[in-house]
Amino acid sequence: MTDSAVENVDILIVGAGPVGMTLHLALAAGGQTSLLLDRRPPAALQVDPRALALSHGARELLEQIQSWPTRAATPIETIHISQKDGFGRTLLDHADYKLPALGYVVRYRDLAAALAANLSADSLLAEAEIIDILADDDGATVSLRQAGQLHTIRCKLLVHAEGTPGDDPAVSVSDYTQHAVICEVTPTPGHGQRAWERFTPDGPLALLPLGDEFSIVFTLPPAKADAIMALDDEAFIAALQAQFGRRMTFAKPGKRSRFPLALRMRKALVKGCEVWIGNTAQTLHPVSGQGFNLGLRDAWQLADFLLRKGVHRSSLQSYAASRQLDRAGGALFTDKVVKAFSNDFGPLKLVRGLGLFALDVFPPARHFVAKRMIWGARAWP
Repeated sequence: MTDSAVENVDILIVGAGPVGMTLHLALAAGGQTSLLLDRRPPAALQVDPRALALSHGARELLEQIQSWPTRAATPIETIHISQKDGFGRTLLDHADYKLPALGYVVRYRDLAAALAANLSADSLLAEAEIIDILADDDGATVSLRQAGQLHTIRCKLLVHAEGTPGDDPAVSVSDYTQHAVICEVTPTPGHGQRAWERFTPDGPLALLPLGDEFSIVFTLPPAKADAIMALDDEAFIAALQAQFGRRMTFAKPGKRSRFPLALRMRKALVKGCEVWIGNTAQTLHPVSGQGFNLGLRDAWQLADFLLRKGVHRSSLQSYAASRQLDRAGGALFTDKVVKAFSNDFGPLKLVRGLGLFALDVFPPARHFVAKRMIWGARAWP
């Protein structure tokens, strides 16, 4: 191995997933160069099993950098929200907001491909393992290994844009003791561009239209998730049917994956010349699909501050302050919903039903919730 000369860049973005690429392309649209760094080969993004629920607000942002995957996106025209074995339901409809859809469901790999198609050949350093980061008053020096060689990159600003924070005293963690089991199933009749959020005592069950199928997010306690993962296809469909009810039937389940769920919030988004966005800044429960959309708004707003104010630490502090309402609102909303609905306590079930009924018959309250889901803090008075 040999040491190469120090490479100087203004902005180094660690993580070339959709959030990191969105930041890079938003900066490039304003004339600011940056370098993406990723430990994975580019092809790794194409095997990610997840489907993403993107709000209409996310589409508006991605269209501005010519990265909206039109053909791969399935629109969500209505969202049906209810609780298992309890009364009350709310229906959100795109027509109430004069939008083509409330949101869209896109496979992770398709969104990643749409973004990657706009990258220049020299904008990504892939399969790069970071060895050390040394930050000082003027920036950061990043030592890394790539293709068997040692490299050193000096940057004015280091952006962490990929990965879930682990044991880090700067991150508060609240474990939901739930796992998300995800897969795709075929519904009968068809989904009709409707998403379902079905609250059960075990946790929320989300059905998201994707092509002709549903992408399922089946939230369960860890022991039940173990059991669900071990079932054959027929028994899995029966378990899914029991949680959802008989409004439709399911068949042809795809490969199942699972993820543990926790609320992780980084206490400070900025430290010196470093800034954290997306999942490195916060990881939310998947209920209502807020987390990824929040990460895209992080990237977009950071790009806006850097383009308007320059690559300075004052820009970073202003950015961090501007994100507090959106982050806190998203975390509070998802956390309270999960904790209020993931139980079978009779009096609380009654209160939940009354709440769902009130949302359905009182449009201002329903519209407030819907607009918050579509645009984040921009929808708040």
